[in-house]
Amino acid sequence: MFTNIEIKDYDTLNKMLKSLIEDETDRIANLSNASSLLNYFLKDINWVGFYLYEESSNELVLGPFQGLPACVRIENGKGVCGTAFRGNDIFIVDNVNEFPGHIACDANSKSEIVVPLYKDGKGIGVLDIDAPIYDRFTEEDRNGLKTFVDTLINYI
Repeated sequence: MFTNIEIKDYDTLNKMLKSLIEDETDRIANLSNASSLLNYFLKDINWVGFYLYEESSNELVLGPFQGLPACVRIENGKGVCGTAFRGNDIFIVDNVNEFPGHIACDANSKSEIVVPLYKDGKGIGVLDIDAPIYDRFTEEDRNGLKTFVDTLINYI
């Protein structure tokens, strides 16, 4: 379906996402394809995936992802993922070693972006992307991934 090219604009990536998931209602299938799409087309990343909120334990639990094995549970409000989720705010961390309370799942990760997933005011989880280089993520990534998540939310 896709060729191995770098997507340079998020509009194209978001159209590709919609075409992959618009006829599917299974949440895990759609999250899996979304993580695969990002892993395939984003340059200079080493991990991309979702943590899903489990209300009963007040934790984010590992969901579909691409990359090395990861931390399974993250307490709400802890680390970059938990902090971004609790505040419903996109976090770009240029150097993860400088983020207080950073949870290191992969020592090769140097920078990170986390985009919360909220639908109708209710927290679903986060999209987490790590990079093996410092200062990887930009405002373009923030805006493009926000639109990506907004598209995804409609189908999960």
